Amino acid sequence: MIDATFVKNNITLSKPDSHKGQNGRLLIIGGSDLFHAAGLWSLTVASRIVDLVHFCSTPENNKIVQKAKEEFRNGIVVRRSDIDAYIQEDDCILIGPGMERSDKTRDMVNQLLKKHPSKQWVIDAGALQMMDCSLIPKHAILTPHHQEFLLLQQGDTTLTPKQFAKTHSCILVEKGHVDVVTDGKTSEEIQGGNAGMTKGGTGDVLAGLIAALACTNDPLVAALLGSFINKRAGDDLYTTVGPFFNASDLALQIPKTMKTILL
Repeated sequence: MIDATFVKNNITLSKPDSHKGQNGRLLIIGGSDLFHAAGLWSLTVASRIVDLVHFCSTPENNKIVQKAKEEFRNGIVVRRSDIDAYIQEDDCILIGPGMERSDKTRDMVNQLLKKHPSKQWVIDAGALQMMDCSLIPKHAILTPHHQEFLLLQQGDTTLTPKQFAKTHSCILVEKGHVDVVTDGKTSEEIQGGNAGMTKGGTGDVLAGLIAALACTNDPLVAALLGSFINKRAGDDLYTTVGPFFNASDLALQIPKTMKTILL
């Protein structure tokens, strides 16, 4: 059973005597002219958990990136030309929030997955919809909602999340009213959440949370912890404002919820 006790007993927290960079370095690849804010929701929550977040957007998003550089306080914007170096350097890579469904996305995602199969990946949103499933790296964390999982099934609608995860040696988080988290061997259902969490961007928050946790935790544990904490944060918000909250509210609530669970 995944509950607050499981979170306390399994999460890896920052050590008091640790130094900068020892508590996680995350690279977020995402954003586009159409969905420029999505990656920033992921960054908002991740920057409160890991020591350092690098953020890399698409070339088409250069003007927004330039503006972000002027106001960026919680991460470092990196150039696309330097992306391979940051992939090598960082503990985990989140790819997909805000990425458009396009040939450019498909080419970039598949090229990076093929080139860096040994890295810890969290694959979300546009990247999920464009990737070649044969290139899914071992222990990658995939975070599809139900419709995205149907795409991953590639016509075989009898394939369960557990079977898919086993076939591809990955961790799958099927998001919904009840999240299903599986590594192909075990499968857990995470209860909780409410109508406020159907808002656009809440999935990007979850992806950022899981990716941040995956920097210093086992990938299956990170997925389980992220799903539980995200739903608990949504429920905590519901007690104060009902369903009337958005993705930004959720991202800011998560640290408060984590404090009540862990400290």
